[in-house]
Amino acid sequence: MAARILLKNLQLIINMNTKNIMTGRPKLDKVLQDLQKNPYFDKYSRRIAELQSKNPDELVRRVEHQEAKIKKEKGPSVISFTNNTIKAKLILKCMRSLDLHLRYYATNAYENKYISTPIFYVNSGPHIGHLYSAILADAIARYNSMREDKVFLSTGTDEHGNKVEAAAMNSKLSNYEYCSKVSNEFRKMCDLFDVKYSHFVRTTEVTHQETVQHFWNVLDKRGYIYRGKYSGWYCISDEAFVSENDVTETVNSFGKKIKICEESGNPVEWTEEVNYKFQLSKFQNDLKYWLKNEKAVRPSKFHKILSKWIEDEYILKDLSISRPRSRVPWSIPVPKDNSQSIYVWLDALVNYLTVLGYPKNEFKEYWPPVIQIIGKDILKFHGIYWPAFLIAAGLEPPKTLLCHSHWTIEGKKMSKSKGNVVSPFEAANIFSEDGLRYFLLREGVPQSDGNYCPKTVQNILNSELADNLGNLVNRCVGRSLNPLGEFPQPKGLENVLQSEAADKLKKNLESLNVIASECYEEFRLHHAVDATMNTLQSANQMVNYHEPWKLRKAINNPEACDQIKAVISLALETARIAALVLYPIVPKVSTNLLNLLNVPRENRSWQDTVPTYLSSSEKMETKNVQNECLLFKKIRD
Repeated sequence: MAARILLKNLQLIINMNTKNIMTGRPKLDKVLQDLQKNPYFDKYSRRIAELQSKNPDELVRRVEHQEAKIKKEKGPSVISFTNNTIKAKLILKCMRSLDLHLRYYATNAYENKYISTPIFYVNSGPHIGHLYSAILADAIARYNSMREDKVFLSTGTDEHGNKVEAAAMNSKLSNYEYCSKVSNEFRKMCDLFDVKYSHFVRTTEVTHQETVQHFWNVLDKRGYIYRGKYSGWYCISDEAFVSENDVTETVNSFGKKIKICEESGNPVEWTEEVNYKFQLSKFQNDLKYWLKNEKAVRPSKFHKILSKWIEDEYILKDLSISRPRSRVPWSIPVPKDNSQSIYVWLDALVNYLTVLGYPKNEFKEYWPPVIQIIGKDILKFHGIYWPAFLIAAGLEPPKTLLCHSHWTIEGKKMSKSKGNVVSPFEAANIFSEDGLRYFLLREGVPQSDGNYCPKTVQNILNSELADNLGNLVNRCVGRSLNPLGEFPQPKGLENVLQSEAADKLKKNLESLNVIASECYEEFRLHHAVDATMNTLQSANQMVNYHEPWKLRKAINNPEACDQIKAVISLALETARIAALVLYPIVPKVSTNLLNLLNVPRENRSWQDTVPTYLSSSEKMETKNVQNECLLFKKIRD
């Protein structure tokens, strides 16, 4: 209770007009800078801290009494900032003695959007699970760019640790040569599949190493790092200590009993060593505060999992953040102590700051991340360690962690030993880059594992991209139906077709903008595709109902001519809007279609997903389109 009262009083002092301890960073930074200049803090802090520890209620009473006295002397609207500074400093000191941390969260709507993928571990090359993380982030980034937000997308590779060193040894390459080779494979994957990243980071870069060591020094200076003895079950493969409750016994292929991590199935060994620790145990309340916002971790399934974890004292015990350098030599050394290496996960997580130029002020242009894409296997590291590190360093944690599930191969977990790991490069040779993007984003549901089956991929791509979309466009631009290659503008033609099929299409078309937008905002990309495919299907039904090929035979009939124009116009308008809605999913296919329809680049934003017959007040000129187009080649057995 005393802690809550102290927090309340600190808030009142910093900002008399707000009701929560939430303020924009620039204002708070200025206040804190002024607080640091107060000459009386050091003189009184020890006495105040002592009073707080013995009688916090008396401390609060004195602060409230002093505040009331100032109001009486100066008036309710005039508060001496000097006295406020003294009081705020004293309370801040008491908060620290209570193991509370100053939390501030920006409440403004962000126009600058920082979106990140996890950085990919280079102990092996890319598979479709890596690709899914990358294109999911890219699709969300593209959607926000269409909303005319300024977007920064980061990705890269995680290159330190014993597993990387072992892989390099097996490849008979030096550590750096091996890392460069595999990192280039991940960069090639991103480039080939149109992942439009702003920065591709490598943790072996000098800039990143300097950022990690600076971040370490910040944590150390703020009093959250100490040297101590650590003991527990250590998983070499996972490069992490494992809870006693998560360790089980099994028999290996040689008939020998061994201890393994129950979650990963990898062997563990008992380890005792002296290293540096981070005071994670002090951040339970801060993590709870962060998780009060249900959108902090999506989907809700993973928010619930994380909420349970932060109640576990073992998970929140102080965290070992270094290893003896003799055991983990391929890593970043601890500042001023070359006998220790920085924990690979602390190293890896700081990449999200490195890409923005931290600690230079320029990083604030995009901080904090609005969406960080992660896989469910790294939820603990991003959902507990990462926000705790950031809060300890005085930085705001991510707005949203979007956690997705894994991909199975024909119902079985991907595994090198089983030989069923799917290379995105090989899959693209069969299905094309956009085809593979479409399948993964169309079938991937963040809360559940997705299943990759080549026959399913083929069926979906043929029925939806080749037939539903491609066939609609081909029929309406083909010479037999549209010899002049025209896209009659919908304004003025929208009510020519008096049929249930046409009315159904217009209803779907007019609601697609809102439905798809909600789906993208809620990270339900598969539902955005569903809505688009339903609209395209209704367009094909409209064409089939009106049979424009028969109307062509009555070409001298003005009414028939108007109906043909209306069919082509409404069908191609559907294709135009579908291309825009699907652009984040299949950028190449969508761009080709928009080019075919002669849509200007300045008319390819999200606001252009509204039908032109609703958004335009005047009739527009008929456009010319290409007569020949193969949007998506049908995949044969």
